[in-house]
Amino acid sequence: MISDKILNANSIVVVGASKTVTKRGYQAIRILLEEKYEGTIYGVNPKLESVLGIPCYPKVSAIREPVDLALITTPAATLPAVLEDCGKKGVAGAVIIAGGFGELGAKGKELEAQMVETARKYNIRLIGPNTSGMINMHKNLNLVGLRDAPKGNIALISQSGNMALTMITEAKIKSQVGFSYYVGVGNESDISFHEYLEFFENDPNTNAILMYVEGMRNGRKFLQQAYKTARKKPIILLKSGRSATGKRSAGSHTGALAGMSEVARTAFKRAGIIVVEKSDEMLPCAETLANLPPIKNNNVAILADGGGHATIGADELTDLKVNLPEINGKTKDKLRAILPAAASLANPIDVAGGADDNPQVLAQCARILLQDPNVGGVLVVGLFGGYSIRFSESLAYAEEDTAHQLGKLVKETGKPIIMHSLYSFAKPHSLDLLRYYGIPVFDSLELACKSIGVLAEYGGYLRGYKSKVKFVFSMGAKAKARGREIMHTARQEGRTALLENEAKELVSLHGGMICQDCLAQSPEQAVTMAAGFNEKVVMKIVSPDILHKSDAGGVLLNLRKPDDIRNAYMEIIDNAREYNPEANIKGVLVAPMANEGLEIIIGTKIDDQFGPVIMFGIGGIMVEVLKDVVFRVLPISPYSARNMINEITSVKLLDGFRGQPPIDRKAIKRLLLTVSEIIGSYPEIQEMDFNPVIAYEEGLNVVDARIILKKP
Repeated sequence: MISDKILNANSIVVVGASKTVTKRGYQAIRILLEEKYEGTIYGVNPKLESVLGIPCYPKVSAIREPVDLALITTPAATLPAVLEDCGKKGVAGAVIIAGGFGELGAKGKELEAQMVETARKYNIRLIGPNTSGMINMHKNLNLVGLRDAPKGNIALISQSGNMALTMITEAKIKSQVGFSYYVGVGNESDISFHEYLEFFENDPNTNAILMYVEGMRNGRKFLQQAYKTARKKPIILLKSGRSATGKRSAGSHTGALAGMSEVARTAFKRAGIIVVEKSDEMLPCAETLANLPPIKNNNVAILADGGGHATIGADELTDLKVNLPEINGKTKDKLRAILPAAASLANPIDVAGGADDNPQVLAQCARILLQDPNVGGVLVVGLFGGYSIRFSESLAYAEEDTAHQLGKLVKETGKPIIMHSLYSFAKPHSLDLLRYYGIPVFDSLELACKSIGVLAEYGGYLRGYKSKVKFVFSMGAKAKARGREIMHTARQEGRTALLENEAKELVSLHGGMICQDCLAQSPEQAVTMAAGFNEKVVMKIVSPDILHKSDAGGVLLNLRKPDDIRNAYMEIIDNAREYNPEANIKGVLVAPMANEGLEIIIGTKIDDQFGPVIMFGIGGIMVEVLKDVVFRVLPISPYSARNMINEITSVKLLDGFRGQPPIDRKAIKRLLLTVSEIIGSYPEIQEMDFNPVIAYEEGLNVVDARIILKKP
């Protein structure tokens, strides 16, 4: 865990203190003084006696008093020596401003490794390098240099200084929104994202954690920590780098299809993180989750003073998968008693001008709606805040009183209210009062809907998190003796892949299927094995050096007559030798021809940030064209396996299509869980690729199986 001496430091040394006003070593000291930092400040510059009245020393170790944190503003090349000196002084942490490390290539990586090695030698924790700094708002500890950052209850973690500047500038415009901390993660050379999560989970000044992420050094640890933190405090995250450039072909369909965006998005959501796709959604969602209770039943009522906004709001919430429940009879009777006859009492509720001369009607309606046990929250859309502007200045007091009522109503009921107002630009006092009570106000109806949508999403996570896996493997716990023997044989032979018959046997060992395939090592053996099936067979080359069998002419279908099988054996062997004269040929696999069914794909790969990942979708030769696949970080639970099956776009094919019988979903779920178990049992596995798997009304047939091993 991050030491309190770092993010709550009582003493700061600015290494590289300067009298040049444009340099960071001057700006840092000036801001600390201007904002009345509560701790002690020191400077380090062998050529200066002081900066702005702060004493300067030739080096950190020359300071007699204790020093908690160093802000190092000197060039990258100086870092190992500076940290060596900090270590002798017993400094707990350092904020490294300089760039020029791992982001610049081999030499930079070498310098970064040397810097980290020095820091670890003395147990110094590093923020950065290549960071904009950090701010503790409640202690006036500002190591960024940005003036007047607003205080509040949102912790901001960002890998981009410009994104942090955007969030802080936006918050300054909204008087009731602010931050508890800001940390620029930078290159994440030492302190990692998951450690910041742990710190802010336990910080009393933080109600929500807002993150901008480009990449992670240890995504699995982050998921494990997020799973714990999200139960106590909401995490809002924007992940950039969502394009297909993160894909890597690793010798299987799974490797070619696993784009970073889908892997990250599903992993984050599974850990309870609220994932946003647009930068303008970040602060509104964080503000909402930091200040309002989550929606417990995914049900929202829209309270509007115009049909257009009500309809748009209903469409937006439906797209966000938020329910707009029918209002019950008793609730309608109460609303009818205070609204004009023209009011619409369906959900959305349109007050039809009922608030034009008395805005307090909105508070009365909100109270009635929130008292309905089937309503989890209320979205108010339209004119509130502008009745006094549009109709009569005398309504200003009524609007302010309404704001007080709405604010108190949230606390009384434990249910949220979100406000959309056309008059937000005018900044009436009534809207400021709503923000005082923690009710967000939006001039964008779409952002208002998104914000109440994330309250529903977070509430849904809190209701169901116990059914999710904690992203932890019991490595090797369920390995079978025969499975270990298969792995050992492959390693002894110097292979980087299991043979197809070995891969299928491994699946069979873990209960995934009954292995019927037989390995023939002569034409006569092939004839004997085929006779035992008493039906048409498929014959396939078995060689660790030929992964794509069809490309090598190593697959022949619909064989039954003994002469055809003998000839097929020789043809497959000849084709394989012509394709790769150096190939180590183990024999020819003989198996019954698969009956027609629905072709699916199941595979795994190792993701750079999150570790083992599983894929499921529609398979066969069109898999890379259709790309109808979903991903999960392993291990998965039965709950996750069931959701994977339901999330593919072509899910209706599983229910039967044009007279076809429904597919055995239980068998698919069992195979998904079997694959998850295998990955946790044999850490040697790099990738698994089962394509196609033929799914039937009852059972499955794994037609082709490929397991690639990690390099020793």
